[in-house]
Amino acid sequence: MTMAMPNLQVSDCYNLKPSLTSLFAPRLLHCPLTQPHLRFISKASLQQSHHSSSSPSTFVNRRQLISQTASLSLSVATLSALQLPAKSEEGLSEWERVYLPVDPGVVLLDIAFVPDDLNHGFVLGTRQTILETKDGGNTWVPRSIPSAEDEDFNYRFNSISFKGKEGWIVGKPAILLYTSDAGESWERIPLSAQLPGDMVYIKATGEKSAEMVTDQGAIYVTSNRGYNWRAAIQESVSATLNRTVSSGISGASYYTGTFNTVNRSPDGRYVAVSSRGNFYLTWEPGQPFWQPHNRAVARRIQNMGWRADGGLWLLVRGGGLFLSKGTGLTEDFEEIPVQSRGFGILDVGYRSMEEAWAAGGSGVLLRTTNGGKSWTRDKAADNIAANLYSVKFINDKKGFVLGNDGVLLRYLG
Repeated sequence: MTMAMPNLQVSDCYNLKPSLTSLFAPRLLHCPLTQPHLRFISKASLQQSHHSSSSPSTFVNRRQLISQTASLSLSVATLSALQLPAKSEEGLSEWERVYLPVDPGVVLLDIAFVPDDLNHGFVLGTRQTILETKDGGNTWVPRSIPSAEDEDFNYRFNSISFKGKEGWIVGKPAILLYTSDAGESWERIPLSAQLPGDMVYIKATGEKSAEMVTDQGAIYVTSNRGYNWRAAIQESVSATLNRTVSSGISGASYYTGTFNTVNRSPDGRYVAVSSRGNFYLTWEPGQPFWQPHNRAVARRIQNMGWRADGGLWLLVRGGGLFLSKGTGLTEDFEEIPVQSRGFGILDVGYRSMEEAWAAGGSGVLLRTTNGGKSWTRDKAADNIAANLYSVKFINDKKGFVLGNDGVLLRYLG
């Protein structure tokens, strides 16, 4: 007996009290980041005691020489100190870091721009972080949404999407925001308590229409501003695995009921990785349930997504990168050598058919200009003390890399 996915209607969600409240850290005060003060000690001071026993004439000559040398060293050190804040930015030939007014420890999760005005965009993150830009991403300011601040929850805003002037935001604990005026104002849409899982992704698809995915594999669509949601899948992932476990899906018996990652192609296809990375699943519009697939590699899967040509890329734990053979759905992958320094690669974003960027732990940043056949490392990004979780290209001229501790890189081209 399979478990069907319920259709959802609006209900009052303001009385819901999720038990996960205690897991969310309280909000911290915004504090400006300051550079540490540099202290220089004169060589003369360090060496004075060493020369105190020298003859008077020798002591005077050495003292003068040491004093001059110390002054020169101090001047050089001072000039070097003045350049320290800009060192990391100068080394990034294709990217620059944009400093954000966020609390330490904030992880950036998604970014989107209004299609009719690519200077106007929003970036989301943990600890109820919503930032807004109106100059293309050069500067960002915190955005307050009263309808998302009327409860004692510290929301994790997972996904944002625009279509025209209409936009959607989803987060955890369950929250859905909608705008019809390009983000000038946001309305909170109540959600049903029957929603299976946490909302992790939303895609604006048309006028008053959107597609929403939860971490339990439920896919819902709406065409009336989110007041009603229709299930696009007829059974849960757990029910699908129980029905197909005899077909030989390795690791299906260890499925914990949630996805680790889920990514959507431009034509509406999905690929998702199980929470343990044992296998992956795909879904295409019109299919009644997710299709499970064995992983083609020995190491567990970290993330998967779609290439610009319609094929798949696959990342494994420990820094491996694989590309599917061909452009359709397949379980046949080949490994591509990459210089990840042993750190995991966490995401891949395509700028064009041939150029893509991969990002990962400890500032790993890789680039390909031949569709993924070979990759080179941007060594300057090694100095960024953060994990880079997501690569997002709005178009071929506007792209961003999102990381932890509020790290945001902007593509320069």
